[in-house]
Amino acid sequence: MSIVNILSIDILNNPAPFLSPYEFEITFECLESLENDLEWKLTYVGSATSTLHDQELDSLLVGPIPIGINKFLFQADPPTAELIPKKDILGVTVILLTCAYDSREFVRVGYYVNNELPGVLLREDGTPDVEKWSVEDVQRNILAEKPRVTRFNIRWDGEGGEEMPPVQDDVEEDEEIYSMEEQLDDFLEETEYNEEAIEIDLEEEESSEFNNS
Repeated sequence: MSIVNILSIDILNNPAPFLSPYEFEITFECLESLENDLEWKLTYVGSATSTLHDQELDSLLVGPIPIGINKFLFQADPPTAELIPKKDILGVTVILLTCAYDSREFVRVGYYVNNELPGVLLREDGTPDVEKWSVEDVQRNILAEKPRVTRFNIRWDGEGGEEMPPVQDDVEEDEEIYSMEEQLDDFLEETEYNEEAIEIDLEEEESSEFNNS
């Protein structure tokens, strides 16, 4: 059983310019006292063909954690555009919001992100006008209503027991995002885990304000 459960994630600035910071309001429940902080990370998948362009946008330690329902704001810088192949800036990609306890990741939330140009910067056939557009023109839209959530069964304070590899939840295939679906799968498979993954749903619940210290 997980001691920490995400109740809701609200993306506050969506849609937004590509170069705008990411802002997440995260509500979670803690069932028992924890000795250590929770570590949250946001990763941007920069290319569907190589993990070399992935960028860790920010990380945040949250704690001490009181028992009960808690809320905090997680802000992260946008990706560095110069580290992404220009051909991969536009179109659909993935961001991964993860949380770990004592260096053991126990939840991962993946969102598809659509980066697009306004119509005035497109040719008549709908393709980008390479001579006119720059990264400052790109708008991002996070598909917040369709997160892909995987929870890993880890050992918490004082717990023992056998650990198992993760199991991913199923999602419907979509031709437009199929290549990024494979990229998300590759990201999960290439990372070593010893936890059992369990599907969870994000639900809206009333919560009390949590001040990070």
